[in-house]
Amino acid sequence: MKRTVFLTTVCALAVAFTPVAQQRSSALDALLQTAVDQKRVPMTVAMVADSKGVVYEHAVGAPTNAIFAIASMTKPITSVAVMQLVEAGRVKLDEPAATYVKELANVQVFDGGALRAPHAPITVRQLLTHTSGFGYEFLNRELLTLVGKKQIPSVMAGGDGFLKAPLVSDPGTRWEYGISTDWLGRLVERVSGQTLEAYVTAKIADPLGMRDTFFNVPADKRARVMTIYQRGADGSLTPQPAPPAGPVEYFSGGGGLFSTAADYLTFARAILAGGQLNGRRILGESSVAAMGQNHIGDLMVRPAASVIPQLASNNAGAMPGSPDKFGLGFALNTRPTEAGRSANTLSWAGIYNTFFWIDREKQVAAVLMTQLLPFLDDGAKQVIEDFDRAVYAMRAGTR
Repeated sequence: MKRTVFLTTVCALAVAFTPVAQQRSSALDALLQTAVDQKRVPMTVAMVADSKGVVYEHAVGAPTNAIFAIASMTKPITSVAVMQLVEAGRVKLDEPAATYVKELANVQVFDGGALRAPHAPITVRQLLTHTSGFGYEFLNRELLTLVGKKQIPSVMAGGDGFLKAPLVSDPGTRWEYGISTDWLGRLVERVSGQTLEAYVTAKIADPLGMRDTFFNVPADKRARVMTIYQRGADGSLTPQPAPPAGPVEYFSGGGGLFSTAADYLTFARAILAGGQLNGRRILGESSVAAMGQNHIGDLMVRPAASVIPQLASNNAGAMPGSPDKFGLGFALNTRPTEAGRSANTLSWAGIYNTFFWIDREKQVAAVLMTQLLPFLDDGAKQVIEDFDRAVYAMRAGTR
């Protein structure tokens, strides 16, 4: 029996560390080193896992346990929290979201310069799929104009004032990326009776062993938080002042978390494995399957040119992996990509150029973190595209 186990282990290691696999892993190391050396990104930590565990980890210009502001990569975690409440029978996907968050009953549509009532109430499913009608000011000129006129608070002002923003389309009529998941965070709080911070910690982070994922980074870990850099017109990278270290009072379900590459890969691995990892289940298999299905019908993920170039480049209209549909909290590509992702790979990103994908068909999940504005500028775009291709090339070398 022991000899059988030993031989199985030796064979597995031989496959994992074939010369071809080692060569391709080294090529991936070199790709990331070159990206930092050439200032495409200021630093990076990248990790890859398959169904058996972590198969690749490399950091350049940062420690492997660096903590990153993951911004919109918070959204899938908040979406899992909502799906937990759906599983528990406490939330219904096609119920008006105002059933759980009464303020949503009063939201209006900004239409032709005037406000009017929406043609239908916003549902929970529409918040999960970004078909609610809410937008982001850096992607929508009408909202940017309202912010400029001080008629609504900016999403960048801190706090939750931006939740006063109107819809920019009727619910269910188009895909529009925006503040929907912040409203879902509020929904989790109202239904659970906990803050979003407490809920995510108790129901997702702690069960999975995500020890470095926080809305409020503890004082003894703040030295590991990476500086955010801004790309200049001349290509230079300028470090930006750190935000105040005081406690966060508004827990943004759409963008408030800090995490490490290792922690986020742990979350991705749980989704990869159907909602559980190391014997700890956070979501049922059927719920995970539902999150990876198209829930926007004939609507399409709508590329949007940035109207604030310091925050997002016009490359942001073409997300990595070419997603064209949206599930419950994750973007989906309906066709396999040239780089190697299978159809219906789950993915998303954060505005500071943090990225992940979960390919359930090929059983591979990957995370790449850096801290750079604008989102998906030419340098960051090249890095994630090269990383995408290299991951699948490396995986091919292990078979």
